Amino acid sequence: MDMQTSFLDRLFESGLLIDTGIDGLYGRSGQFEDVIAAFERLIDRFGGADGAEAMRFPPGMNRAFFEKSGYMKSFPQLAGTVHSFCGSELDHVSLLQCMEVGEDWTKGQEATDIVLTPAACYPLYPTIAKRGNLPKTGGLFDLQSYCFRHEPSKDPARQQLFRMREYICMGTEQHVTDFRQRWMDRGVEMMKAVGLDVTIDVANDPFFGRAGKMLANNQRDQNLKFELLIPITSAANPTACMSFNYHQDAFGTKWGLNLEDGSVAHTACVGFGLERIALALFHHHGLDVKQWPASVRKALWG
Repeated sequence: MDMQTSFLDRLFESGLLIDTGIDGLYGRSGQFEDVIAAFERLIDRFGGADGAEAMRFPPGMNRAFFEKSGYMKSFPQLAGTVHSFCGSELDHVSLLQCMEVGEDWTKGQEATDIVLTPAACYPLYPTIAKRGNLPKTGGLFDLQSYCFRHEPSKDPARQQLFRMREYICMGTEQHVTDFRQRWMDRGVEMMKAVGLDVTIDVANDPFFGRAGKMLANNQRDQNLKFELLIPITSAANPTACMSFNYHQDAFGTKWGLNLEDGSVAHTACVGFGLERIALALFHHHGLDVKQWPASVRKALWG
């Protein structure tokens, strides 16, 4: 915790992150954003020739799609919903009175049709399903979005609102597992280019409750999730900065994603935690970008 707090304090003092008074909710400086933009261009250089269809969704998604996704079964502790005031003038008066005396004014808020996006790919599946069958060659998509996960922390690498860049591949089992392996190789190569030592390890998602433990074990046993780990605030517990996920035909079945021949599509995704990667760069190379090794600057800014 001390290492996390001291790194966070240094990020605040340097102005790279801006304290909002809420753990895990930070403003970013122009310099911080410039590093993320440069890293995204590096992603484009590695993945651009694959010809993915780019889409950009807002950080909120259709609540009905969110409910159908099954996210609440697995990760209720991380979800964020959008509520609004839907009352009368009289309700408004009592809301203001509550605020004035410091009582809970949120009790009368009602859920809207919008839920905060938990992962960049969630709005994609219903969007593609609406188009009908995928071509024989499957589909490849490039997404980037702010995502929300309710896990307040002093660890600057565990933010509540953060950006995720993703490539999602849909197709046959062979097609999507080849895609995942290709990106695991590329991930190591990319991080090497920016001077970061990494390890790749099998992983699991933070499933909720006792049933969640079984799901996590299954995920590990079947090698469905790998993470690219970089030490940021702890050498003993390095931070996942990329993840490589094979969903089998789970999303294909749930959303009715089929290939041209009518078979259910398998899906896989690679995700980049953009803030985490920027933090790894600042942690390893220092808070002054001008002092970074020439090779790293060249890889990022040419």
